[in-house]
Amino acid sequence: MKKGIITTYVLIFGAIFLILLGGLLGFILLQLRVANQKISWQESLNIAEAGMQYWRWCLNNEATENCQLEKEYEDVSGNVIGKFQIQFDANSNCGLLISQKIISTGWTFKFPDLKRKISVLYGKESVAKYSYILNSNVWVGSDHIIRGPYHSNGGIRFDGQNLSTVSSAQKSWICTSSFGCGPEGIGYGLGLCPLECQIINKQCVCPGVFSTTKVSNRNLFTSPIPQFDFVGITADLSKIKNAANQLGGIYLPPSSQIQSNGKGWHLIFRNDGKVQAKIITGLAPTNAYSEEEGDHKDYFTITSESDYQTYDISSSCSAVFVEDNLWPEGFIKGKVIVASANLIDSGIDTDIILQSNIDYTGTGNDGLTLISERNILIGPNSPDYMTLKGIFIAQKGRFSRNHYSGNIKESLQIFGSIISAGRVETQWVQTPSGHLISGYRNRETYIDPTLIYNPSVFTPFISSQFKIVNWAEIK
Repeated sequence: MKKGIITTYVLIFGAIFLILLGGLLGFILLQLRVANQKISWQESLNIAEAGMQYWRWCLNNEATENCQLEKEYEDVSGNVIGKFQIQFDANSNCGLLISQKIISTGWTFKFPDLKRKISVLYGKESVAKYSYILNSNVWVGSDHIIRGPYHSNGGIRFDGQNLSTVSSAQKSWICTSSFGCGPEGIGYGLGLCPLECQIINKQCVCPGVFSTTKVSNRNLFTSPIPQFDFVGITADLSKIKNAANQLGGIYLPPSSQIQSNGKGWHLIFRNDGKVQAKIITGLAPTNAYSEEEGDHKDYFTITSESDYQTYDISSSCSAVFVEDNLWPEGFIKGKVIVASANLIDSGIDTDIILQSNIDYTGTGNDGLTLISERNILIGPNSPDYMTLKGIFIAQKGRFSRNHYSGNIKESLQIFGSIISAGRVETQWVQTPSGHLISGYRNRETYIDPTLIYNPSVFTPFISSQFKIVNWAEIK
């Protein structure tokens, strides 16, 4: 009887033990599986990031056509543990890649259903990162507010208000009378060397960047820094011409080839995405002065013109090339590049004249890059309150407004960037009084951050490498 009871107890407790043991083992196995899932979940993200870096390498080595869109991934021991898959959406124009968005999906072979996805935008930094990139000495007036990085390969007298860095490639430079300096003594005024500088060998020698006003933030001044390769950041005009001719853009030959008395082209951009081309047949002279030309006459004011043609700007190749002097104005829809250059006759350099506002239609994806072979000049009859939106590049010359005696305007607002080989001058003052005698009374420049990584096609880049613009994990 007792043996039967003991046997029953053994069986009962043995069953309970086995049940508990089975539950414990099941719990341990479940926890082990959960732990492995967590590891795979993290590994899937690592694999997706590996796909992201792999595609960046492909972009920067121009090897995307030979790169795999699905590739196995090895761990540090060389064991294949999963795969990543690449999907991409290219932002290109005229056959050139501007930026690219990809989705990289990673997973492990242990848990192929646990997938992680990363959305990445790759882009290269364009010249739109800077408010100004100059290749000469410059004097920024006290009225000027600049809300983006400012750089010159020459010396800078910066008397305006800077809300970002101001940098020069010069450790020191000779500040002459055209920049309000002189060697006749220390002080402020005509012929005097500012307190921030010193007279050496009868010359006023100043730091690479200096200011004589209290409105400047001197903590953001930097010099010297390496020079910008100004030749390297200029656009290849022949490629723009070829795109306009062969890839669906708009090409306009020298106006005199179409009309014997042609003196240039007048382009009016419309908010419906079209551009109206007119041949200029008459220009009136205006007495002018500039540091480069001295006293002269500007033939910038249009007195007569004839209609030529209205064009649709192609969304697949938004390049406009004008083989003549150019007067552009109006509303830009989408991303457009407009270049003016004479590549037929190497002895002729063309100019762009700004006589009216250039604005955007407001689609949220508008942008203009305006390139002149030589100068971009604001004309004498420009608006009292002028707005210019875009990236303005004067490759061999200068972005400027010449001195027109007594021609005083109120406000110049630039939303974008100025790239100028020569000195920028849009205001003329009398020294030593500082009295305004020509140009714009108030000037303000804002960078357009939307154009830094997504500019119009053929806009020069300051970096040859694609970088990660933004990164996000998606479902």
